[in-house]
Amino acid sequence: MKKQFYIGAAYYPELWEKEEIGRDIARCKEAGVNVLRIGEFSWSELEPKEGEYRLDWLKEVVDTLHKNGISTVLCTPSATPPRWLMTKYPETRMVMHDLIRADVSSRCHTCKTSPVMREKNRAIVTRLAEAFAHHPGVIGWQIDNEIFPYTAGCYCENCKAAFRKWLKEKFGTISALNRAWGMARWSLTYDDFADIEPPYPRQWRHPSLKKAWHDFQCAQIKSYVEEQADILHAFGCRNVGTNMMTTNALSYYALNEKLDVAQLNHYESAENLSGTVFSYDFVRCVKDKPFWIMETQANWNGSEYAEGGYRPAGECYANTWLPFARGAEMNLFWLFRSHPCGHEIGHGALYSASGRPFRTTKEIARAAEEITSCGNFLENTCISSQIALHYSSSAFNLFDAAPLIKGLSYRTMVLEGYHAAFRHFNTDVIDTAHALDGYKVVLSPFLACADENGFCERVLSWVKAGGTWIVGPMSDIMDGNVRRYTSAPYSFLEEAAGVLTAAQEPVANDVFRAQWEDGSPCTIGTCFDGYICREGTKSLAAYTCGELAGLSVVCERKVGKGAIVLVGSVLSAADLVRLVRRAGCAPAAEASENVTLTARSGRTEGIIAVETQGTQGYVCVEGAFRERISGRTAEGRVPLAPYEVLVLEKIR
Repeated sequence: MKKQFYIGAAYYPELWEKEEIGRDIARCKEAGVNVLRIGEFSWSELEPKEGEYRLDWLKEVVDTLHKNGISTVLCTPSATPPRWLMTKYPETRMVMHDLIRADVSSRCHTCKTSPVMREKNRAIVTRLAEAFAHHPGVIGWQIDNEIFPYTAGCYCENCKAAFRKWLKEKFGTISALNRAWGMARWSLTYDDFADIEPPYPRQWRHPSLKKAWHDFQCAQIKSYVEEQADILHAFGCRNVGTNMMTTNALSYYALNEKLDVAQLNHYESAENLSGTVFSYDFVRCVKDKPFWIMETQANWNGSEYAEGGYRPAGECYANTWLPFARGAEMNLFWLFRSHPCGHEIGHGALYSASGRPFRTTKEIARAAEEITSCGNFLENTCISSQIALHYSSSAFNLFDAAPLIKGLSYRTMVLEGYHAAFRHFNTDVIDTAHALDGYKVVLSPFLACADENGFCERVLSWVKAGGTWIVGPMSDIMDGNVRRYTSAPYSFLEEAAGVLTAAQEPVANDVFRAQWEDGSPCTIGTCFDGYICREGTKSLAAYTCGELAGLSVVCERKVGKGAIVLVGSVLSAADLVRLVRRAGCAPAAEASENVTLTARSGRTEGIIAVETQGTQGYVCVEGAFRERISGRTAEGRVPLAPYEVLVLEKIR
């Protein structure tokens, strides 16, 4: 069976009259939309009174869409329980950090610990699963909506009690917790788990407590999602997922452990179109299979007002294509038709509230037609990466609790300081639980805790088998409780890399300089660790001035068939590319910096090139290629117009 690629949008049929839904179906065909995501906020229409279920209207919509060749992704509505439920059972509403219970005023305001909330979720999800598990028009499911510990989670008495129980199960005794967190400092020692209060904002709270509270809230969310997934799976529902942003503060790997398809929401600015590739490279690896984009903007973002900036001509077209180039099988926009009223009245869409298309709607339709025409190339090829870049949930949360450098943003550092350097390479972005087999190079910058998921043993075995591990700076510097190591700066890196760490400067300044062993400049910045190389370890680059002069900033130790390259500062993009090329990795092709390249291989092979900055660009290919969109033959230096997409298939 030929693989289907999906382009669509979120749609809210509960807002529209039946006649208008019919007109919107015609608009779907006009825009190239072949799937709609529905039901996520419709609980009050599905269960207007307690125990009174009305699903006929939803079934009629799904039936009608299916008859018109439009598939459905159905959502569970647990992000917005009806007012009657949250009024009758106030414990289902989360308590904010100021200890005021949330009003029934928007969305995502439920307590994930509440037994009543869990019970009511199970009931509505069961009804939906019974009705739609085997409907031919339903191709997948979305659980809840952008689920996350908003306002740092719920502070109700149920959550506090569950938090204390969770801590007791983790540490066993209060003495063990006190030791792990170092609570003797400032005389903060707890006498009993019952003494522990959540870290209320606007007070200076212990970093270990902050991280533990966040970890607990995430554990509750994981249970909350999996409880719904278990019901859907029990009825035979397929392609079950939950739509998330890629902050990784809520671990993608943990939350998707029992789900079927990794789902992503993103709303990058037009200026950061290339930055979306980071999210694609990450979410693609969570399940090691094609992923679904559940939300991205068609034009502008907004709430009661529009924001997010103007989308230049062609940008939405490129934004439609990019996820498919990078391994997606679905790209949904938020939303299909602008809301005529309510909290997000100012948000953009494919169609206005009055049903008029926007300029970007035509760009989406154009991309949809091209993606269909290139479907066999996309189906017969996949993305194979020699490079992996770590993006760790635990590192995100450790640096959130204790950044160590003022203003440090872990996500920004990994995205802009590292991933952006490899825009011409296939790169997998992985968490520490991901397997390392098949990679030539793994980069682990700012991997604060390297002693998790058996990573220490796994990475050293992978290196011995022939891999090159480029690690640092600020990696392996603390455990999962936000505690530094006391016998050495790292838990195992000094020994593994064969160095003595002689200096550590966790600062961002313009004092230090460095050069490679051949005398060429080595550009460094943000944190400066200096190493003395022991026997068997070679300095590749060294500091040339200041108190660090003569110390190594980049050193290498051969281990088995591979190597550990320890890096003591943030390197430039050119220097990072130098290191991965040295390890035997090559880009897909030569191209201008404003062009993102994706090498695709399988039954056929080729390159998808996307211009992401709205300027002229180029790609240089070796040999002859057929450009699948235009049909022309491409050789040598091939120009790209602003936001142009080239699907280049190798001519054998």
